[in-house]
Amino acid sequence: MQRFLILVALIMFASDSLAAEKVVKVFVLAGQSNMEGQGVVDLDHPDHYNGGKGTLVWSMKNAKTKAKMSHLKDAAGNWRVRDDVFVRYQTPHELKVGEHGIGFAVYSGKHHIGPELQIGNLLGDHFVEPVLLVKTCWGGKSLFKDFRPPTADGETGEFYLKMVADVKHAMSHAGSEIPALKDVRMELAGFIWFQGWNDMFDEQARADYASNLVCLVSDFRKAFNVPELPVVIGETGNLGTEAGQNMVAIREAQEKAAETIEPAGSASFVSTTDFARPKELSPNVGHGHHWFGNAESYFLIGDAMGEEMIRLLPISTSN
Repeated sequence: MQRFLILVALIMFASDSLAAEKVVKVFVLAGQSNMEGQGVVDLDHPDHYNGGKGTLVWSMKNAKTKAKMSHLKDAAGNWRVRDDVFVRYQTPHELKVGEHGIGFAVYSGKHHIGPELQIGNLLGDHFVEPVLLVKTCWGGKSLFKDFRPPTADGETGEFYLKMVADVKHAMSHAGSEIPALKDVRMELAGFIWFQGWNDMFDEQARADYASNLVCLVSDFRKAFNVPELPVVIGETGNLGTEAGQNMVAIREAQEKAAETIEPAGSASFVSTTDFARPKELSPNVGHGHHWFGNAESYFLIGDAMGEEMIRLLPISTSN
């Protein structure tokens, strides 16, 4: 009888420990320069930034979608910082890590944003558990060569390997890099891909884009043993409806990949062409490859991709 009671006590203790275990939902944000973050927050030089048109500050006052952005500032008018969402991004120059807010873009300081801004807000609102966004992205990199996955014919791309290494490091070192995430269990919960510009300029890269992207998703899932990991593929929607045929080919390949990835329904394509804004109302008038630096564009891209990720998530993970 005594042994039985001890066994019951041990089972109850183990059950309580599991119930009390803190879980962090990890989402990977991968791709090239537009995932790095090129949206201008507040720079307004009349020559270099078009007087501030299309910045986040300008958009929150003048854009038609300004009401959707109101949550970005607190009651005192300061940029909102969340203590339930964290970002980890190793840029080419520095490690940016900490509580989610403005400034987790490729440039030093807090003058730029990427899709992570609104993605983090949506996922943070969705989950009871803390959320960690791992940005793993590099400008000017192709899927055909740089991100080439292992199961595609040819040599595995350097930046595919770096992407996997980045995520593994972030998940195994979260506690030391972010004290609030010490002694927690990391759960890989989603993958968001936003890339495509460089592949436009090579005929074979365009032809192979869909199959290479399917391979990348499959290989990434295998690397982390999450065979049904939800995947969102953001469209290369730069220039909106004025895009040339090469870009249209990449867009079609991205949509085809989302439809091809198995199991069916685990991946989704998100159109972004409606979020393109004219250069005349944007801070970087010569940077069509970066959505002209328009912060509203990056906010809306993140909003659409975040909403779609939430739609794909298993019902059991929502709060």
